Amino acid sequence: MARAEDPRTYSIIGAALEVHRQLGNGFLEAVYQEALAIELNSRDIAFVQEADLAVSYKGWRLRCSYRADFVCFGEVVVELKALRALSGVDEAQVINYLKASGHRTGLLLNFGTSSLEHKRFVHTPDSQHLGPSA
Repeated sequence: MARAEDPRTYSIIGAALEVHRQLGNGFLEAVYQEALAIELNSRDIAFVQEADLAVSYKGWRLRCSYRADFVCFGEVVVELKALRALSGVDEAQVINYLKASGHRTGLLLNFGTSSLEHKRFVHTPDSQHLGPSA
């Protein structure tokens, strides 16, 4: 859950809550992605949709890359899901996005449940283990 001391993730989650309030659950992920883009824009939250995240190996940039649903404020990676339940695979996806991009903060938003599910991740280069933060 986002805390008041992180206004960026708080505002993104607020936008996602409004989308979920308006649409409910049951739509495909693409519907929520388009609606969230409209909501982020209406709240003046800077974002890049379908942001390419480069992956490097020993200083070499690989030809393959990841594509995050959004990068907000130039630094918060946001991944959307529309699933009945999140799994470790979904969390690992956000973690890998953070490792690849060098961004510190990520949000995993699941619109597929009766209430919006959200998890916040924080990555530091020195961290041996990365997982959801409170």
